[in-house]
Amino acid sequence: MSSTLEGASRYGHFKGVATVLIKLFNIIRPDFSYFGEKDYQQVLIVKKVVDELNLDTQIIVLPTIREKDGLALSSRNSYLNKEEREAAAVLYEALEKAELWIKEGERNPFSIVSKIKDLIKKVSLAKLDYVAVVNPETLEKVEDIRGTVLIALAVRIGETRLIDNMMFSTEIRR
Repeated sequence: MSSTLEGASRYGHFKGVATVLIKLFNIIRPDFSYFGEKDYQQVLIVKKVVDELNLDTQIIVLPTIREKDGLALSSRNSYLNKEEREAAAVLYEALEKAELWIKEGERNPFSIVSKIKDLIKKVSLAKLDYVAVVNPETLEKVEDIRGTVLIALAVRIGETRLIDNMMFSTEIRR
């Protein structure tokens, strides 16, 4: 789980995060620890570590907070100049389009990935690191979009690397 998506681009990142958090949790012994859904992969890994080590800390996941144009709130957004900030809206735009395509019946994850790549290529300041349609529990790529999937992407806007993700379901809600 730690070697895909962010782990593939940032070798050793999650090992470092887990080490720091385990030390912190062992020192302060919190009842709760809060994480944002924007860092979905990190949340899964932290939950797994807490469970495997029988730590008495409940991990609470909070929804992604977004700017008015949909860009996920992140400290990295402050590194963007005005032009880059405008270009960064493509991340959320891509996820919104994916939602539309899925609602319209698209079930081929390779088609969704291809369309997102094409959309991001149109933005000159954007360079795609990865986009994937994965099982939200295992982070393994799916062969068919059924039930609930997670679409995750990382895009470099200028020198700033941004991530985002969104959960999608093909199930009809009543």
